[in-house]
Amino acid sequence: MKNSKIAGLGKYIPKRVVTNAELETLMDTSDTWIQERTGIKERHYAKAGEETASWMGAQASLKALEMAGLQASDIDFIIFATLSPDFEFPGSGCPLQVHLEIPGIGALDVRNQCSGLVYSPAIADQFIKTGMYKNILVVGSEVQSTALNLKTEGRDIAVIFGDGAGAAVLTATENNAEGILTSNMHADGRFARELFMEDPGSIKPKRITKEMIDEGTIYPYMNGKYVFKHAIQKFPAAIEEALTKTGYKLEDVDLIIPHQANKRITEAIQMRLKLPKEKIFSNIEKYGNTTAASIPIALTEAYEQGLIKKGSLVCLAAFGSGFTWGANLIRF
Repeated sequence: MKNSKIAGLGKYIPKRVVTNAELETLMDTSDTWIQERTGIKERHYAKAGEETASWMGAQASLKALEMAGLQASDIDFIIFATLSPDFEFPGSGCPLQVHLEIPGIGALDVRNQCSGLVYSPAIADQFIKTGMYKNILVVGSEVQSTALNLKTEGRDIAVIFGDGAGAAVLTATENNAEGILTSNMHADGRFARELFMEDPGSIKPKRITKEMIDEGTIYPYMNGKYVFKHAIQKFPAAIEEALTKTGYKLEDVDLIIPHQANKRITEAIQMRLKLPKEKIFSNIEKYGNTTAASIPIALTEAYEQGLIKKGSLVCLAAFGSGFTWGANLIRF
């Protein structure tokens, strides 16, 4: 049976930088307040209407393809993870094809929000293992800035999120000692309303109304304390499950790349697992929480910084809306 290795990585970050100081002019907040609660110093906002989720995903994909030594035409299948697609439907995997000029191949959108880039590699791995596809493009891309309430009443959410894209090319290998060694995926829908955007949705008699806009239900909602409580439990559990399945120990792992949700969550994971700081990657201070894009952006940066080399054992882990969570253990 073939295995799936990561052959290429790439990222795209919008040029516009939004500092905490800029947010201070829009809402009742402060740089100190934001950094103490999230660890974020700045984030990037896409140029509305131009730097779309699919377009940014394409820029990251081109870099990943270049690293892999492949052309877009070599891709057999696309998996696109996002909570902010170009349109309500279809998914962003289809417009991504247009940017890359590869119509005709399958395109699957994954709507697992923060866990999108744990679920997506796991799905790609199964297609490659069965021999159905050889080269799969996995993309996480988000334009969240246009969905934020940039006023005081929306600050708890607005200060956290940013825009960006990351991509990985997964390709088949005969070497079962490298690539994705195991994955786990979990969900518990009982807590869906603790981190969600209520409207627009088909649960209501009308998809969108003036009342929804006036009441603010078109903006994301998060029960921050509740999410934190569950995240610091599920992150370590998913990592430990991946290690148990493969027989590795925590000290065997060279680097853990968690979804960049909140620096306080990352620090809590580090403390629970008793890890040295250098073994858990964090870049949230520069980009904020970019949801499905956070792991591929972080993975790309870790590689660029020389933290991931040939033979490195890396664990990706995520927790987010749904609730959903999981991990991938990867040998580079």
